[in-house]
Amino acid sequence: MTLFFFISEQKQLKKNIHLIVKNQSDQLLFQCKTPLKISEEDWDSQKERPSNIYLKKNKKINAKLDALKILLTDCIDKGLPPKAFSKKIQDLCSRDEIEYPVDSLLYFIKSYISAKKEYICRSTYKRYKVFFNLVERFDGYMAQRSCLSAVNNDFVKNFISFGKEEAYSENTIYRTIHFIKTILNFAERKGIRTNIREIDIRKERKRRNVINLTENEIQKIEKTDVPQELQAAKDWLLISCYTGQRISDFMKFCTEQLTEINDRICISFMQQKTQKEVLLPVHPVILEIIERNHNNFPKKLSPTNYNNHIKKIAQIAQIDESINAVKRIGHRVKNLKVKKWEVLTSHIGRRSFATNFYGKIPTPLLMEATGHSTEQMFLKYINPVDENRILSLGNYFDKIHQERQIV
Repeated sequence: MTLFFFISEQKQLKKNIHLIVKNQSDQLLFQCKTPLKISEEDWDSQKERPSNIYLKKNKKINAKLDALKILLTDCIDKGLPPKAFSKKIQDLCSRDEIEYPVDSLLYFIKSYISAKKEYICRSTYKRYKVFFNLVERFDGYMAQRSCLSAVNNDFVKNFISFGKEEAYSENTIYRTIHFIKTILNFAERKGIRTNIREIDIRKERKRRNVINLTENEIQKIEKTDVPQELQAAKDWLLISCYTGQRISDFMKFCTEQLTEINDRICISFMQQKTQKEVLLPVHPVILEIIERNHNNFPKKLSPTNYNNHIKKIAQIAQIDESINAVKRIGHRVKNLKVKKWEVLTSHIGRRSFATNFYGKIPTPLLMEATGHSTEQMFLKYINPVDENRILSLGNYFDKIHQERQIV
């Protein structure tokens, strides 16, 4: 069976999506006009789907098209006559939400996310939804609902092929597969037998390209004059570099959280993601920022504005070293050679804090500051190529060599 989606050539702002179904002999089995509508500029005639399936307005349409592929394949496999297709198509397109069979992988993923929703942070919830959407697209690619019992090594091979064909990164593909293994464990705990013990997934060990600001670059930013509209972002950037916190935490800092312990000013707060209570000594640079802001923290910024502003600040400060980095182009990420300022995001301060103080301050103290539970997780934030540490090592080599010469 071959299924085609297309839009009409009529001059309308939004056009109905049509479908044609042919058998293996290329004979017409069925054709109809679906209730689904889309503008011509949003339609990809080659892929027979919305051109950008990640836009909110196109996500539902693409999910319905995938569901139609599955529905029609199922109808033909069951030997239903083509005249029965129209009502089923109308019913599916009119639903607000797609229903998933109780034995399907998507049903269990949905159940797992629902069970965990009260206990996970928003970023984790969003990541789970990404995995869900990816499996939903895979089902459309295969034109069948993935049953929980059919998740095996063949499923994994097909999923990897789908991911590569759709140009997803290896990281995204394998993270999704490992999440699916979590779902199989979830089902096993409910007494449902799965093929989890048969699935063999190699662990991807890719070298992480950790980008951070060096101590010299942070000092360069500190000394750089910026326009008034960027001053708050500059202050917050320095605060993040000297506290190692996520934007969800440092952007909420306020003077009410400050406390004095043995003549040292500290800040006490609870991390939003981990719900861990953190007590940090306030760095002298941060105390200067508070004083300059009339004994207050800088004005709050949205994550979007903050990310845009710190790029401009780093550009003004000439943080323009050429580096290899992963950068989002459209709705895919690519490895590119870019200027460092181009890839600064709100997490740069957290990575810089971990890298710049690693080896100078005991790791348990740094972990207590960042809120990491394990050293393994903490070390993911460390840039292994630190020029200052390499130069220090070189100085030790020279010193030891000179001492030997004297002897």
